[in-house]
Amino acid sequence: MDLTNEPEQDPPQELKRKLKSRHLTMIALGGTIGTGLFLASGSMVHTAGPGGAILTYGLIGIMVYFVMISLAEMATFLPVAGSFSTYATRFVDPSLGFALGWNYWYNWAITIASELTAVALIMKFWFPNTPSFLWSGLCLTIIFLLNYLSVKGFGESEYWFSMIKVAAVIVFLIIGVLMIFGILGGEYIGFKNFTIADGPFHGGFMTILGIFMAAGYSFQGTELFGVAAGETDNPSKAIPKAVKQVFWRILLFYILAILVIGLLIPFTTESLGSDNVAVSPFTLVFKQAGIAFAASVMNAIILTSVLSAGSSGLYASTRMLWDLAREGKAPKFLAKLDHRGVPVAALVITALVGTLAFLASFFGDGAVYIWLLNASGMSGFIAWLGIVISHYRFRRAYIAQGYDLRDLPYRAKWFPFGPLFAIALCTFVILGQNYSAFTSETIDWNGALISYIGLPLFLIVWLSYKFKKKTKLIPLHQCDFSRDGQQ
Repeated sequence: MDLTNEPEQDPPQELKRKLKSRHLTMIALGGTIGTGLFLASGSMVHTAGPGGAILTYGLIGIMVYFVMISLAEMATFLPVAGSFSTYATRFVDPSLGFALGWNYWYNWAITIASELTAVALIMKFWFPNTPSFLWSGLCLTIIFLLNYLSVKGFGESEYWFSMIKVAAVIVFLIIGVLMIFGILGGEYIGFKNFTIADGPFHGGFMTILGIFMAAGYSFQGTELFGVAAGETDNPSKAIPKAVKQVFWRILLFYILAILVIGLLIPFTTESLGSDNVAVSPFTLVFKQAGIAFAASVMNAIILTSVLSAGSSGLYASTRMLWDLAREGKAPKFLAKLDHRGVPVAALVITALVGTLAFLASFFGDGAVYIWLLNASGMSGFIAWLGIVISHYRFRRAYIAQGYDLRDLPYRAKWFPFGPLFAIALCTFVILGQNYSAFTSETIDWNGALISYIGLPLFLIVWLSYKFKKKTKLIPLHQCDFSRDGQQ
């Protein structure tokens, strides 16, 4: 049975399919290149050694790859803005879809607040005596307008933001390799920095486990193409093309970048553990190569990353909130679209929540803001877990109802190993992110609460809806594969 026919035109009150294949590809390729790579990678190398950092990013990268191909199979079949919230509702349990949708909206709404904070710090690098509100307000205005004008405007801005980040990483890799072999001047470095002290694996297994969550943060945002599928003009072709870029991004942008950093900079260098752009590992390598104004160049690139993350966050959370309203899981007025197909009400509400969270950082020593951030900390991993669980059920239900796998627009490889591996590793990271709070003589209850607060909040939302609506696990033969009403 062929279920792959796509609508040729936009029905009334539906999102407009204005995103092109090149937009989706760059969203997938550059979606996660940001402060996680430009700043946090140095801390990873410093904490676990270059070998430990490469192993961690490699394992997380493999997991993310399986998550993405699982999402791609469902998104090409059913390209909707609700993405994995809709898939969980149809193929697992409506209560899980409800919880995943609100969890994802909250995660990105709070991310907007963190980006507004970050942009002020970045601009103070050049203009130290200017007020933070000026730059944060300007940032909010820019990302709001990019999302308000049209989905094509968002797509174009993300395309060029991602292009800048991709170009920066490629230049970094080229310069780094030339320096390693002594071609760019200086001595041949080779692998000598890998073997200093107790490298390349520093601190053992428990240290490596401790950086898994931080490494996972670096990859969050890869699932954005699933949300964007609802506004892509030819999802059955654009999504598989975008997903193919995931493997190369993992290999090129993370593994090779960590390798270059580990080879050029001794992991014992204290400044690697700093989150100051002036001592970013990328900045240190560019300075070592004799490039003037390295810190200013990296600061400009990181500013681009922050704007990109803020814009993407506003886009993703707005579409998720709109879809929740459309399905009756959020106030009905949020489901309205303007004549350009933009969910303005959902956009305004999301921007306001992000702004309020940002303002909370200025009161009570930022205690409320810190709690908000911690509550969203593992939301990305919960979303990934929801994606692979939904895909496992999707494939089993698809076969149980007698459909032919050859009719799928895109078929994920390595099933069922892929989703099962991702489920296991995701669960492992979520539960073990702050194991040290329980291993000391006295349990650090405050540290445990701060680290794990997002998990009970998610469970409360999930189970409350489940008990209120009396929802149950959907039998495989009753899973809904209809394509009526898709965007």
